[in-house]
This record gives sequence, structure tokens and C-alpha cells, in this order.
Amino acid sequence: MTARRPLRDQLRLPLTTDIIGGAATFVRSGSNAYAVDALAAWPNAAGRVMALCGPAGCGKSHLASAWAERVGAIPLNGAEAALTDPLELEGRPVLLDIAQDADDETLFHLINLAQHDGGALLMVSRPSPRRWAVQVPDLRSRLDAVRVVAMEAPDDAVMSAILAARFAERSITPGDGVIDYLVLRIDRSAEAAAGIVARLDDEHRPITRALARQVLEASADLFSGTDEGLQP
Repeated sequence: MTARRPLRDQLRLPLTTDIIGGAATFVRSGSNAYAVDALAAWPNAAGRVMALCGPAGCGKSHLASAWAERVGAIPLNGAEAALTDPLELEGRPVLLDIAQDADDETLFHLINLAQHDGGALLMVSRPSPRRWAVQVPDLRSRLDAVRVVAMEAPDDAVMSAILAARFAERSITPGDGVIDYLVLRIDRSAEAAAGIVARLDDEHRPITRALARQVLEASADLFSGTDEGLQP
């Protein structure tokens, strides 16, 4: 009989974060306030399974990891969650990031285990569980009944905070109006913010609106706004 690996060896599963930085970089705003409030009051008697969903770069994994730290949840990650013995999780809160990649059997066991005293399951994904492709009918019905909390793409306040944090990480003080200028013109994600800051840093020049405009015009993959009527 094969010996069971210790739980500490099974759980070396890194969380994937789609918003970079610590709690200080997370800004409560209209795009995430509902999710922030929902996690602050959960788990409770209203239900032990919740799904946190939203587009890439909206901060859902960051918010979920803060919840996991607060409640002492065990972090699992997508398909790798199948490596964990579900019996080792009984009576513990669990955070399942990239949840749509977990197999049907693992999802079914985790949802069942969340019903035990002390248990809870927070599933994080881009699409709602109602859109996941599953084959087990009982799992389909359980996922359809899960409470879904949605986050929106970062709004201006969140994007400004992300850009400021990315500049600070590189010890860069951007010129007046640079962050406001970028917020209106890059994609609404932490990835886009990190990308444009890196490109500006590569210029090895003071970060001004004129430089930001120049770099954006050369970066069609990040440019999503219009400069009509605006001057550097």
C-alpha cells in the first residue's frame, strides 16, 4: 500500500494573482465594492460555497487571497487541486483559484466537504460556474446553485492605484498628469498597467505625458483610447 504524502507536501500549490502587490494596493471602488463586502461577511449560515468571478486583471485572486489569510483557508490551484486528499481538508475553509480547471470529481468532493462544520469553499474564476463545462449531472446542479459574486474590470480609481504601485516598485516618480493620461488609454487590467510602466522604464528618460504618448502610439496592444483633442 502506498504511503500517503503529508498534507504540507501536497499543498505546495502557488496562488495565481491577477493583481500585483499587497493589501495597500487594493483600492475599494465601484468595480469591486460588492465583492469586498460579500467576502468580509462570509462564510456564514447563508451558504458555505461561493464563486468569485470577473475578467482578468480585476483583482479577484488578490481579494480571495486576503480572505484566505483572514480565515485560515487552504489554497488550492486549478487542476492541481486533484493532488490533495479531500479528507485532509475536512472542517477547513478552502480557496480554489482557477477553479474551472479542476476536474469534476475534485469539485464535487470540495463542495461536499464545505458543508461540514468549519468548512467553506471559495472558487475563483473568470467565467461563472454556470458556464463551466462539467459532465456529472449532480455537479451541474450544485454549481448552478452556488452564490456568484461578480467583480468588474478595474475602474479609474483602481487603475490609478495599480499604476502608482507599479511606478513605485521601480522607484519612478512620473510627471504631472501621467497616471491620469494612462488610465484613459490602456486596457483595464493589472497586466496592461505593468506592461506600460515597464515600457516607459525602458526608455531611461523622465516619465512625462509626451513620453507616455510616444510609447502608447508604439504599443498598439496596450492602446485602447483616443488622443483626439488632447495634447501632451
